[in-house]
Amino acid sequence: MNQRGGHGFSVGNAVDWNLAASFGGKLARPEPPATDYTRTQAVTQLAESARAAEIPVREVTGLAEGEGIPEARVVNRPDWIRAAAHSMRVMTGGHDAAVKPRAISGRIAGVQTGAVLAFVSSGILGQYDPFGDGDGDGGGELLLVYPNVIAVERQLRVNPADFRMWVCLHEVTHRVQFRANPWLAGHMSGALAVLTEESAEDMTKVVGRLAEYVRDRRSNTEEAEPNSAGILGLVRAVQSDAQREALDRLLVLGTLLEGHADHVMDAVGPAVVPSVATIRRRFDQRRHRKQPPLQRLLRALLGIDAKMDQYTRGKKFVDHVVSAVGMERFNAVWTNAETLPLPPEIDEPQRWIDRVL
Repeated sequence: MNQRGGHGFSVGNAVDWNLAASFGGKLARPEPPATDYTRTQAVTQLAESARAAEIPVREVTGLAEGEGIPEARVVNRPDWIRAAAHSMRVMTGGHDAAVKPRAISGRIAGVQTGAVLAFVSSGILGQYDPFGDGDGDGGGELLLVYPNVIAVERQLRVNPADFRMWVCLHEVTHRVQFRANPWLAGHMSGALAVLTEESAEDMTKVVGRLAEYVRDRRSNTEEAEPNSAGILGLVRAVQSDAQREALDRLLVLGTLLEGHADHVMDAVGPAVVPSVATIRRRFDQRRHRKQPPLQRLLRALLGIDAKMDQYTRGKKFVDHVVSAVGMERFNAVWTNAETLPLPPEIDEPQRWIDRVL
């Protein structure tokens, strides 16, 4: 029996996480050129913005009232990679990082994981990690990746102070979501445990489902370009029923969390970010710009485009419900796993209102 209480072999035990962190750090792209003054200013301003964003986010959401405000950790790309490797080990049920996995396969998996983290590390502006070390209390930590913030604010040609606060509003909302509702981390980790545990299902059934999926795709007349929907379909084709249900739970939760954060950014933004309209417009244009073929494939494989879809669909859900019933009644969504939206309800929010409220 593994640490999660299941009988399968946890994926988290098959990766050399120390190697993933060190190799990923070496592969990370160089930071954008900046003076010491600019770097120091960005680090200081992000930390201050993360503190300043907390109160307006609490006021808009009605969550986490009365709690202390934890400090954010402002990091570079290798720091984020190390933190992400630690979080992935915890999320996937891996053993203590000091314990070595199977030598050859563990190192290969570590190199592969490190390469993925290195690719992702140049695009992450911030992240609330509910499984991070934080200040040692096990309550998670907020990471802000200052080189990426500098790079994007330059690319968008927006006011740096405003953009840094805008980023913090989104990420602080995630921190408030998880700290006000501690059960969310357990819900997420339980679904991940199912997804990352090797299935005892007969391999012939898996191969059969995969072959059927490929045949269906070939008979489809749509353009055969890799995209997140296609990759997701491929993943679902080889999953067990339990794994598909767990994936649905994670996708719905991610859509809700991202949409809620985007809703809060727009609700709080005008009061604390004077140029919020310009930032939103230019950032959305950046999200949807055309990518080179190889980058499109990597984004699809890593689920990045699916995450972009989560922002849009989730925000529409939250906007509709809050407009219809108000934020106080919307907050019933955080009661427990049963009050989270079901997959069809994300696109039909009235069905959630009718079922839960």
